[in-house]
Amino acid sequence: MNRYFLYFILTLLFPASLKAQTSVNPLSIGEVHTIHSGILNEDRIINIYLPEHYDPQKSYPVIYLLDGSMNEDFLHITGIVQFFNLMFTMPDFIVAGISNVDRKRDFTFKTDLKDLKEKYPTTGYSAQFMDFIEKELQPYLNTHYKTENTRYLIGQSLGGLLASEILLKKPDLFTHYFIVSPSLWWDNESLLKNAPQYSQSLKGKNLYVYISAGKNEDAIMKKEAKTLFKILSESGSKNLKLDFYLVPKENHATILHNSIYQAFLRSFPCKY
Repeated sequence: MNRYFLYFILTLLFPASLKAQTSVNPLSIGEVHTIHSGILNEDRIINIYLPEHYDPQKSYPVIYLLDGSMNEDFLHITGIVQFFNLMFTMPDFIVAGISNVDRKRDFTFKTDLKDLKEKYPTTGYSAQFMDFIEKELQPYLNTHYKTENTRYLIGQSLGGLLASEILLKKPDLFTHYFIVSPSLWWDNESLLKNAPQYSQSLKGKNLYVYISAGKNEDAIMKKEAKTLFKILSESGSKNLKLDFYLVPKENHATILHNSIYQAFLRSFPCKY
């Protein structure tokens, strides 16, 4: 009884000395780079995820993530990457999340359709954005980090439209394309209609293309994704590796996380 009474008195007299010692440090998973784009005439924020044991003397493959803002897809996609590196055979990757300024502007090509121009007045600058990726962003990352030739691109919705356009028009920019629920309805499906012609440039290319849509999405989204897969399958490119996955129970808003998880499963077996 006297022991408890003594503890009570000491707590009143010396409360600070009895509290646990604590410290607070920043939680960091990478770096935030602000680069000025002469092509886009604006500053762009690039969120960089670095592997846990990042070695500046080692070369790394890179995942380029569209919609890569901190409040969009950057954190949960880097979480999947970290998990697959931990539990599966996925090697260390650098992830470059491209933060948005105006995704409707950057991810769409020009259209003459009056209703689209009125509804989305800033659209039509995907050519400039592709130039930014090719001539500014990729060289910047190659300069600041040791990078391999393996380059992934992840894009969903309008980002999937842009990823499809890059695949068909500038396929050498990336080696792996993850195209999730692409908005191929844009401009009355003109990219999809021209895809058979564009796909001829893929012959001889060693590329991997994963296309997905949610089973609970609108019928047009599923149809267009399947059509793109069919066109690529019939392109005659023997070195083009293709996967299509209709993700159960997912809609347009929920598909990305599960779709990318399933995409990685196809490439990186479990360690255990």
